[in-house]
Parts: sequence; structure tokens; C-alpha cells
Amino acid sequence: MNNQILDKISAILRDEIMDSAAQGGGCIADSRVITTSSGKMYFLKQGFSNGMFLNEANGLQAIERSGSIRTPKIIGVENDFLLMEFIQHGIKTKEAMFSFGCDLARMHQFVGKRYGFYEDNFIGANQQINTESDNWEDFYFNNRLKYQYQLAEKNGHLTPELKIKFLQLEKIFHLILEGSAEHPSLLHGDLWGGNYLMDEKQKAVLIDPAIYYGHREADLAMTKLFGGFSPEFYQGYQHTFPLKEGYTYRENIYLLYHVLNHLNLFGRGYYSQTIHLIDSYL
Repeated sequence: MNNQILDKISAILRDEIMDSAAQGGGCIADSRVITTSSGKMYFLKQGFSNGMFLNEANGLQAIERSGSIRTPKIIGVENDFLLMEFIQHGIKTKEAMFSFGCDLARMHQFVGKRYGFYEDNFIGANQQINTESDNWEDFYFNNRLKYQYQLAEKNGHLTPELKIKFLQLEKIFHLILEGSAEHPSLLHGDLWGGNYLMDEKQKAVLIDPAIYYGHREADLAMTKLFGGFSPEFYQGYQHTFPLKEGYTYRENIYLLYHVLNHLNLFGRGYYSQTIHLIDSYL
């Protein structure tokens, strides 16, 4: 652990750090649970100094302001670390997952004036562009799909096949989203199974956000990327804030952003899935 960060944290807490235990599960930052001489525990993220942790703190605070769902309390944040409360994990019961769906639906009812966010942030280790727009189709295509497509070209993942298919998709993109317009909802932005937990009261806690205001179907689609959440989660969501007809048809266009991002982060293992998602509309 970085001694300079250790000294900063000790000063913030006014307590001596006695232990620092590495935590698995993440693939980006170095995550640790630290314990102080008074016996208190905290969660620490470090390993980057590119503004990622400042963006993450701003995202957590945006969710907190919505009053809809719990996030870890921020104890201290600087360019090179993020210190938060440590949350004891609870059990993901059926009732807890139903309640989670309801809470996320309430978060999505917290709306903004424009799509995007006041700052760019990160989706994994890649930059996420949040330039604000009044038009969701323009925002999503340019700041999400096209940005990742251009990044794939830069990273050497753009094949003639992907180029042809992406250009074909661009021509019909407006038809895919036709009739689905809604107000800009507050989105977590990276809502897969590793980015939430249950606390000791079996209430969901959102972590690691990639916050922006967008179409809520984008958040729901991301939950399907690695097998999906439980049926009770989706039942709770639909009970609270029913989705528009045709949302299942539009899921793949929102999954495409994340699969392209994974292609850029982790390589060609995500190429065939990228092609499959595009082909579902061609």
C-alpha cells in the first residue's frame, strides 16, 4: 500500500491504520478493507491518479441526492484514492431483490433536463463521454456507440466485417429506438452483478457507478450482460415503473455499448458477441 496515501488516510480519520486487506472482485482499481486502531473498518480504492476516483465520488453523491437507493458514504477522496464506509454484506433474498428493483425504478424517476452529465467519467478504465444533449438518439449514438467504435479502430480491433456492419447499423439506428423516447433518467451506467451489494438489512447498495442521465432501458439492459439479475428484481422494477412496449427488442442496442467497451478493455474475446448484437438488427 502506498505510504503517502496511508498517511493521508490516517490524517483524515485521526486514527492509526493497523491492517490493510486486499479485496478481490474488481478488475480496475486496487481495493482494500482497512482497519484502524479503534477497530473501525473502511473501504479504500487506489491505484489511479487520472481523476477516476473524483468522478466516482461525484457519481455516488448524485445517486445519494436522488434519495432512492443507498450508496457507501464517502469519507475522503483525492485524485489518487477514494475512502468510503465499509458495508457489511447481507443476503440476496427474493424479497431483497424485489425491493432492489423497486428502488432502482425510483432512482430512474429522478430526471434531469438533458442527457449526459456535467463531467465526463469512466466506464471501467475507458473514458465515458457525457457531453450534454437534448436528443437521446444523438447522444447515445455519438457518445456511446460511435466513440467505442472509433476506440476499437484505434486499438486495432476494427475488421472490415465490423466496419461494414456498424455502418449498416448506423443507417437504421433511428428505427431501432423509434417510439421509445423518455425524459433523461439518472442512470448508474455500469449496472452488472458486481456493482451492487446487499447490506446487513437486505437493502441494495450501489457501487462503482458510471453516472449520467440517459434512457433507463440502458441501465436495465446492462443487468442482462452476465446472465441477468433474479426474476424478483425485474418484477419489482416493473411493479414500480413499468417499461414501454418493445424494450426487449431494444436491449441489444444498449448491450452493444458495453460489449464494445469490453472489446476495447479486454480484447478479441468479445468480438463475436459484438457482431452478434449488431446482426440482431440487420
